Parts: sequence; structure tokens; C-alpha cells
Amino acid sequence: MADPSIEIDVDLEVQEILLAASQHDIPKLRRLIRSHTAVPNAANVKDTETGYSPLHAAIAACESDDEPVNGESNGVHANGTQPSQEKSVVESGVNTVKFLLQEGAIWNDLDLNNETPGCIAKRIGQNELYEMIVDAGVRAELLLNRLDGYEELSEMDEDEEEEKGEDAEKAQEEQATTEQTTTDDQTAPELVDITQVEGAGPDVSQSRYLDSNLTFQQDRLLDQDQNGVMMAWESDIMAKSAKKILPTPGLRVLNVGHGMGIVDGFLQEQSPAAHHIIEAHPDVVAEMKRKGWDQKPGVKIHEGRWQDILPALVGEGEQFDAIYYDTFAESYGDFREFFSEQVIGLLDQEGKWSFFNGMGADRQISYDVYQKVVEMDLFEAGFDIDWEEIAVPTLEEEWNGVRRPYWRIEKYRLPLCRYMD
Repeated sequence: MADPSIEIDVDLEVQEILLAASQHDIPKLRRLIRSHTAVPNAANVKDTETGYSPLHAAIAACESDDEPVNGESNGVHANGTQPSQEKSVVESGVNTVKFLLQEGAIWNDLDLNNETPGCIAKRIGQNELYEMIVDAGVRAELLLNRLDGYEELSEMDEDEEEEKGEDAEKAQEEQATTEQTTTDDQTAPELVDITQVEGAGPDVSQSRYLDSNLTFQQDRLLDQDQNGVMMAWESDIMAKSAKKILPTPGLRVLNVGHGMGIVDGFLQEQSPAAHHIIEAHPDVVAEMKRKGWDQKPGVKIHEGRWQDILPALVGEGEQFDAIYYDTFAESYGDFREFFSEQVIGLLDQEGKWSFFNGMGADRQISYDVYQKVVEMDLFEAGFDIDWEEIAVPTLEEEWNGVRRPYWRIEKYRLPLCRYMD
């Protein structure tokens, strides 16, 4: 049975840590976090009533109050602080946030109001603090992506070592028995692929999606779990994307992911000379054929996953002036593989390509983090990227009957990618 006095002591220590964070008292925070062993992971403790972590508390304390005193604005805020005092509070807040991040504070931890520390910074207008949290998110995502790659290599190395050990044992057996064997049937070890889908439940996976029955409606395409695969509100985005990558008639275009056919319809309006479409879901392929896509001049449908089809197109020497990518239930790692490994073999030197930029779009800070991550990874892969912001209409009613809204932010950033000069 737990000792009540210990639980009380722990709760008091948690409150001490949160209070020190809100007061931007770094010396006290350092002492509490590093010396109080009764509180595990002290940089990420939570207030039971608000769900605040120290990072939430430190940022929330920087909120200003611009209400006038006695109905007049005289430079003194309703809470009695002068502008110079507010500047000092923000500066101390910046230093406190920096310290907490160095101590392992989680950049995207949620409070009971469903806000991350960055969400609070954005809401209260503290842009410097917001950018600090965005940068912390970028560092975390880049590290996770690299660790995934290292884990794949580690698994491969371990399997190779096991194979070497097995080969050595076989050689000893062969020498003892003077029997000859062959290892021609041995296969290369499979690499481990760890996928994460931002903001999605654990059942939103590519394999589950491809095995599911789809529902085609006039304004949406849903999987069997009522997840929105594609919706008609995306049409303006798709129209502008098609014109960006196919500015003139007579070009060759490849689209990865047909869905409702929105972007392919707009690509057709640009009069391409050749129009290749890759689609993995059998229900979508059947719907494409029902609508006569396979009979359109210049259109070629490739049935299957792009991971299987694109290497064959590269081998056949296919080249495109434009490429568009919009798949469902794939990870960022899949997307990175697409532009790092496949686009370079298919895109003409003067070509352009784009993608549906919906990564992290259920939360502004996640969207901003992924923009920077994508920019860095595209640069590493040899691409420049330009962004155009497009206002997104209010979508509350669009989500009726949809399990989970996949878009909650005000502006879409349309990407246009080219080879670096």
C-alpha cells in the first residue's frame, strides 16, 4: 500500500517545479529537476487540474494583458505591468524554455485543453517562443527520422553478422564431412520499416487501407473506418497545383494516387501529351475504369503500389515533365523515400513536381514543423521548394460523418519543387 505522505510530497514537488517554471526561476528549476529523485522525468511533470507541463507553465506566464486601465490606454496594462516589464518577462521566458528543452521537456505534450506549449505561444502572440518550440519539434523529428534509418542499418548489420556466423559453422561442417553445399538461395535481410502517421489512430495503416472497402460519395471518399481519403473541398488546391506543374499543353505528367480523381481531372484540362496514373486500391481502380479513365487519350493506369511500379518505369526510361504525389495512409518515411530515391530517376531536368501538403495539418505547430523538416530533406535530396499560401474555407460542416478531421488550419501551403541550380 502506497504511503500517503510520499504521494503528498511528490505532489508538492510537482507544484514547486511548475511554480518555478511559471516564475522563470531557472536556478530553482535546475535544483528541483536535477536533485529531486522522488519525481521521475521532472522536466515533464503535469498539473492534475490543467495538464500543464513546466514548458506550458513557462510560456503561459508570458501572456500579456492589453486591456486599458480605467478605460484608458496609458502604457500601463490592467495587470499593472509596464511594456518594459513585459519585455523582461518574455526574455526570462525564452531562457526558461531553452533550459527546459535542454532538460528534455517534450515539445508537443498536450495539456487538458488539447494545447501544446507551442499552441499556447501562438495563441498569446509570443512568436519568438513559438519559433523556439517549432525548432525543437524539427530537431526531434529529424532525430527520429535518422534513428529510424540507423535502426534499419543496425538490423541489417545484425542479420549479416548472424549470416556470417552461420556460414562459418557451415564451413566447419563441410570441412568435417567433406560435403559441398551452396548458399545461392540465401536472401538479403529485410530492413525494418518503422512508420508513424501524424495524428492518426493506430489502425490507419496502408495495409488496412488497401484491404478495406471504400465508399464513394459525391463530395468525399471514405474508407471502411470512415476516415476521409479525399474530399471535394480540396478542389481549389488541386486546380492550382495542376496549373503550377503543367503550365503549358503537351507535357508529360505522372500522378501517384488517384483517389476521387480531382487532380487528374485538372491535369487533363492542361492537355498533357502523356498522363500516367498510379493507383494502389482496387476499388479506386475499378471506379476509374467505370468512369472511362482507361479510355482517355494519353492516359495510362498503373495498378499497384508506387514502390513496386516506379522502379520499373525508371528501368523503361520513362521521363516526365511533371509529377504529383497524393497517397493515403503512408508515412513521412515513405514520402521521403519517394522524393529521395524515385523522383530523380523520373523527372526531366527542367521538370516540376508537387504533393498534397497535408502533413501535420490537424495542428498549426505540427504543420510548421513538417514544413521545415520537408525543406531540409528536400535540400538534402537536391531539390529547391517554393511555397504559395492559399486560404482554406471554414470546414466544420465538411467533417460530418467523417471519423477524424485531417485539416484544422487556416492556410494551405502549396509546394512547387525543382532540381537545384
